[in-house]
Amino acid sequence: MRPAFSVLFLTTLIGAGQGLLIALVTGQWYFVIGTGAAHETGKFYGIGAALAVVLLAAGLVASIFHLANPQRGWRAATRWRTSWLSREVIVLPAVMGLAFLYGVTHWFDFNPVLYTFGNQKSLDLTMSVGFLAAGAAGLLFICTGMIYACVKFIREWGSFWTVINYTLMGLSSGFVLAAAYTGASGSPLFGLLAGLGLILTGLGLATKLFHLWRNTRLKPKSTMKSAIGVHHQQIRQLTQGFLGSSFNTTEFAAPGGPDAVRALNLAGLLAGFVLPMLLLALGWSHGEPPLLWIAVAIQYVGLLAERWAFFAGGNHVQNLYYQRMA
Repeated sequence: MRPAFSVLFLTTLIGAGQGLLIALVTGQWYFVIGTGAAHETGKFYGIGAALAVVLLAAGLVASIFHLANPQRGWRAATRWRTSWLSREVIVLPAVMGLAFLYGVTHWFDFNPVLYTFGNQKSLDLTMSVGFLAAGAAGLLFICTGMIYACVKFIREWGSFWTVINYTLMGLSSGFVLAAAYTGASGSPLFGLLAGLGLILTGLGLATKLFHLWRNTRLKPKSTMKSAIGVHHQQIRQLTQGFLGSSFNTTEFAAPGGPDAVRALNLAGLLAGFVLPMLLLALGWSHGEPPLLWIAVAIQYVGLLAERWAFFAGGNHVQNLYYQRMA
């Protein structure tokens, strides 16, 4: 399949925003269950939430560019009963709104206690909004992944591993960004978020490798025999039926062919997971926040490569008819 660059930016940007938001909420909850008090300022959470909103909004803007008629984009939300795309369109603004509310309540220190549960530990408004925002972000991961996982005729996508990979890659990029942010601001959350970022990036690498291995073992359910209804023992295609390229031969084929997909898969694994893990470990152990910002930049480029290879690696069944030119 030929990937739309706007989809690459959409999925990677909102994934990082969701992961960053969940990382902030995780950090606040860590303080609550540990000491019953938030050991960070409201401005720290406010700036972090603002960065998450910017990433989510940038992804939303990117989504406009792969719409045939952007002025009718609002109609994408009308099929929420059956369409995961419609559900994503609805949940994404909800996550942005909750992230904005989470940042505002922290920035203005508006956090009345809602519930107290022993040992002077309490659940305040900011923590409650944070839980709602994190839950909505998790739901958005499912919606985004299921858009492609439910496409059963593209078997490289049609697996729940697609949802797992989308979730772990978004969490990884968000927690690595959160680690860089906490390291630069001297936050006591640095060690926690750097450690979780390392774990999530490792899990993302493991599940991505498994997904790639799974895809190499897929056996086509359709063949030339079943496609044309002729059960001859030897069937081979002599021509595509076109004298030149067409929509069918360009939009459903990977640009650059299988070699380009393999090269970008390798680049995605190295830049999206391996190098960020090394830089994150070095930055964490040596207390060097600049290394973490380098990890953020490299990982984002790597995730763009991974996402390109994911879309380009989808083999549409119609390609049975267009395997070779005359």
